[in-house]
Amino acid sequence: VGLFNFRPSVRPVPLEVHIHGFPGQHYCPRMASMNKPTFQAIRSHSPAKPVLIFVSSRRQTRLTALDLIAYLATEDNPKQWLHQDEREIEDIIATVRDSNLKLTLAFGIGMHHAGLHERDRKTVEELFVNCKIQVLIATSTLAWGVNFPAHLVVVKGTEYYDGKSRRYVDYPITDVLQMMGRAGRPQFDDQGKAVILVHDIKKDFYKKFLYEPFPVESSLLTVLSDHLNAEIAAGTISSKQDAMDYITWTYFFRRLVMNPSYYNLEDISHESINKYLSSLVERSLRDLECSYCMEIKEDDRTIEPLTYGRIASYYYLKHQTIRMFKERLKAELSIHELLSILTDAEEYAELPVRHNEDQLNSQLAQQLPLQVNPHSYDSAHTKTHLLLQAHFSHAQLPCSDYTTDTKTVLDNAIRICQAMLDVAANEGWLVTAISICNLVQMIVQGRWLHDSSLLTLPHVEQQDLYLFRKWANRKGRRDTGFSGPIEGLPELIAACMGKERIFADIVSQEFQSTQIAQAWSFLSHLPVLELEMSVKGWWEECQEQTERPLPAAGANLREESSWLCVHADQEYVLQVSLRRINMGQQRRKQDSKAQAPRFPKVKDEGWFLVIGEVDRRELLAVKRVGYVCNHTAVSVAFYTPEKTGKYIYTLYLMSDSYLGLDQQYDIHLNVMPASIAAQVNTEVSDSVTDMTLS
Repeated sequence: VGLFNFRPSVRPVPLEVHIHGFPGQHYCPRMASMNKPTFQAIRSHSPAKPVLIFVSSRRQTRLTALDLIAYLATEDNPKQWLHQDEREIEDIIATVRDSNLKLTLAFGIGMHHAGLHERDRKTVEELFVNCKIQVLIATSTLAWGVNFPAHLVVVKGTEYYDGKSRRYVDYPITDVLQMMGRAGRPQFDDQGKAVILVHDIKKDFYKKFLYEPFPVESSLLTVLSDHLNAEIAAGTISSKQDAMDYITWTYFFRRLVMNPSYYNLEDISHESINKYLSSLVERSLRDLECSYCMEIKEDDRTIEPLTYGRIASYYYLKHQTIRMFKERLKAELSIHELLSILTDAEEYAELPVRHNEDQLNSQLAQQLPLQVNPHSYDSAHTKTHLLLQAHFSHAQLPCSDYTTDTKTVLDNAIRICQAMLDVAANEGWLVTAISICNLVQMIVQGRWLHDSSLLTLPHVEQQDLYLFRKWANRKGRRDTGFSGPIEGLPELIAACMGKERIFADIVSQEFQSTQIAQAWSFLSHLPVLELEMSVKGWWEECQEQTERPLPAAGANLREESSWLCVHADQEYVLQVSLRRINMGQQRRKQDSKAQAPRFPKVKDEGWFLVIGEVDRRELLAVKRVGYVCNHTAVSVAFYTPEKTGKYIYTLYLMSDSYLGLDQQYDIHLNVMPASIAAQVNTEVSDSVTDMTLS
């Protein structure tokens, strides 16, 4: 088994490859020493045809471009790589945002990397494809992402900085082949050229493997524990022998037999392989057991999945993350403490911390409200913490790379928070669960919980809040049907009564008509839900399962009619009817999507239903509810207390997308002595339901 790379001469457009070695132990000086040979390669191999230069980082695109401009300055025609009228290129440069790109385009050199604004990237791509600029310097990801063939390809260095291991590592050989493959345009060239500039000690390696089949090895070992956990949670693996059998069906096992030394196996006798796999399984299962994902039974063979393992598998989390949740999540945690736990998740360990970004992190930390460990500015977890704080604070990020990194952080955040919520629910921690729901809202809307929810409206900033306070004192506003101060979104929705005119009246002093229209569009499509509740179950005096309405909120607690009688130590089902109140505005096709301009992914609106007992700070049940279009009925099962007496349970209806729209309702229960007949009926009806479902 191998990756077969054919000799360059048999391609449709034959490829001429030149490999040059460069001495020097340190990366940056070695890269700088490659700039002049790059310039000379362009002059000798492709003086007038398109050239692609691949570098390892965004910083290197800039440094390489500036050095090439310096060499061009010594030529008779410094703008020889620009093939467009100067006035036309000046008009194009005027639309470009990046200051370095403005400079390089004037000399016919483009830069392409993920840190550029999307419009700048499109501009560069069009200029290069249409041969208006001759040279394009790009990061290595372009080799896979976009099809831009050129006559000459220069691979300037074959290493990149790996943030996780904090060292320079080699590109996979496949990446180098992909870059070389960009040389030679079938419709224009009868021959392509590739120049590969490498560290001199690796020159022979590239000479050999660029022309010979290169084996593809397995990467399963580094993540074997997580794969085994997924199979254990699914029930595929229920013993150590099952785990051994599972491994023998993998590509890893095939390569282990073919190339044992790569995997540190001394010989391939049956006994050696068995011993190797056995120790591998033991080690992986021990890791999973330490992470509370599964347990090995007393017979030392049988494996049983645990709740934490199922949570890790469901949310695709690494077992180290779930272990950290088990050890650090507590019954009552603040948003700040939860933010630290979230950002310490193993999933963020690979967020890149580039050269000198520890200094940028230090500067960014000065602008943000929560302190981080000042000795950890080079940590991926600390950077994640700072990026989330900046997201909530609307802080200015130090460079475009941080914008890209913020998207990466946000992409994973909701999934990790959902797992945290499941852990809190499993432990019955009400306060922590509510805080996690709030954290999810903060992430989606990009605001702190303590900020006014009015700030989630487009264009509304801190300095504009006086408009809403001022409105409360205005005369002649009886037609609004709401008389109190406007502190948040619910009051504003009530004050406007679905009329844009009233909203415009409130904010017109500071906002232009287009801004008012955008803010109103956001406000008028916010979900406003009405809620009704009843309890379904068995009562001793009834011959069948019945449903009883809950007394209205705000009833007199001294009256018996305000309390619903239920039996002790019995399962009941809370039936919640959610009705969306539409304010007469036009419904849109994409209405199920949450309005979250600061969140990078499209997200559906949803809700958390949480039942808890506030006095004991205990969570009794949690249920996720999807988008409520018009009307949705939800059932949440809960158990009554073992002791008789009067209890108040609280139902929290919490948005998973918006701040400030949460509701809570008290459920007054008068717990009577347990009824054997009612309990038996409950269990029988449950088992009948289970049989029907299966």
